[in-house]
Amino acid sequence: MPTETVYGLAADANNPQAVAYIFSTKGRPADHPLIVHVGSAAEADFFAASMPEFARKLIAAFWPGPLTIIVPRRDGVAQASAGGQASIGLRCPQHPLALELLQACAAKGVHGLAAPSANPFGKVSPTTAQHVIDEFADAVPVLDGGACSVGIESTIIDCTRSAPVLLRPGVLEVAAIEAAMGCKLLSNDELLAQHSYGLSADNALKTAIQQAPKASGTLEAHYAPRAKLRLMDAKALQTALDLLGAEAAHIAVYSRAILASKSAQIIRRRMPDDAAATAQQLFAVLRAFDAEAVRLIWVENPPPEPAWDGVRDRLQRAAASI
Repeated sequence: MPTETVYGLAADANNPQAVAYIFSTKGRPADHPLIVHVGSAAEADFFAASMPEFARKLIAAFWPGPLTIIVPRRDGVAQASAGGQASIGLRCPQHPLALELLQACAAKGVHGLAAPSANPFGKVSPTTAQHVIDEFADAVPVLDGGACSVGIESTIIDCTRSAPVLLRPGVLEVAAIEAAMGCKLLSNDELLAQHSYGLSADNALKTAIQQAPKASGTLEAHYAPRAKLRLMDAKALQTALDLLGAEAAHIAVYSRAILASKSAQIIRRRMPDDAAATAQQLFAVLRAFDAEAVRLIWVENPPPEPAWDGVRDRLQRAAASI
């Protein structure tokens, strides 16, 4: 199924057999939770045991849209989708075909679809129907909703603890999220610091704070192309190209800077100056480089601005797969 972020391999979130087929098709460990996609906030309440006020504010501000909230899971529902955990990730996508599908499912008593990215576990996410067909051929039917408009996965916010905690950045900026909630969005380290004063090293509360719920796409190494990806600044990129000279081959370069190379065999693609445009094309670019059978992908480091946090996160995880 298409979403505005990436294409998802979808199944009834409350059907353990259907969910098991997602895990087996992707080659994904069964204890890695899946995000459940719902057609409305009302459907989210079927899966959630409770929802803090700041989570409700996030839903009101950003659904439908590229935001996943993790909340306590209601007993007896979607246990397989949640990887057996007591929490569950929920999102309402902003894609007309996805919403039409989800609403048709709800009318038949299917309250949500678990839908991780439709690709082998840990690899580059698909952003077109053809990408999914390239991965799975006719093993699964594909709803073609065109190219994804956002292009990287949703922002994930843990709403199961005393304060909202960012688990995965996306295209939504922290300032906008905090404005919607009326409170600060923390990292795991910041939440721990707030509660650490006076706690012993083995204190149960401290341990609980450190143990954030697992969430999709938060492994250190993820989103990996077949070629080895390396992040460098523009100066280092140019130096490397100069050192290799005219014989350089099997290398792709994705950069904002205009770089020179004496080799006609270097494949170059210019990274947009705009973070949203880069996010939209990022996975498609990595897939295109792989299709050229390059061995190395050199990428210029994204700018340090908050708007680039989601792109930077995906590239850093892709580079960690080396």
